[in-house]
Amino acid sequence: MSTEPDAGMLVSDAVAQALTELGVDTAFGLVGSGTSLAELKALSIRLQIDKFVTFPGRVSDEIMLKMLNTADVCVNPDAPNAMNDKSTMNKIMEYMALGKPIVQFDLTEGRFSAQGASLYARNGDVEDFAEKIVELLDDPARRRVLGELGRRRVENKLEWRRQVPALLAAYEALWPAEVESLYETWTS
Repeated sequence: MSTEPDAGMLVSDAVAQALTELGVDTAFGLVGSGTSLAELKALSIRLQIDKFVTFPGRVSDEIMLKMLNTADVCVNPDAPNAMNDKSTMNKIMEYMALGKPIVQFDLTEGRFSAQGASLYARNGDVEDFAEKIVELLDDPARRRVLGELGRRRVENKLEWRRQVPALLAAYEALWPAEVESLYETWTS
């Protein structure tokens, strides 16, 4: 059994902190159907934040897009661990592509991907995570700046068309003959 904190538990604790101790008046949507969904719902009741939090579970892309388009701040509560430190979560790219500001823990790959589009909480520090959420909720101008930085980063650096040349160069270094035919397929 893992002793690492669960991402959902971390965000629930941060939401509770934001609502109760920092006085935020907002709604939160926790999307997904992970193994801790029932536990998260129970925790939201225990923390008395259930009237501020919805748990739609796994949703269609259309519903997800609607939810994200109404969000003022998006979060990536993935717990600091070896895998999360070296992985970019799809949600980070989605948030950036939609021009949304992000709050996440200060993980290596998350910082590399989002750069200036995110505020970074100290790893595992729920209070700092909550404070970062509130900081952005209270500052619409900063949210716009971070969102624009993320959107431009996706468009100018991270989208597939920008990544193909580097990927092909790496493949070509390993398999030169195969890459030539692959390149012809991609560029025709």
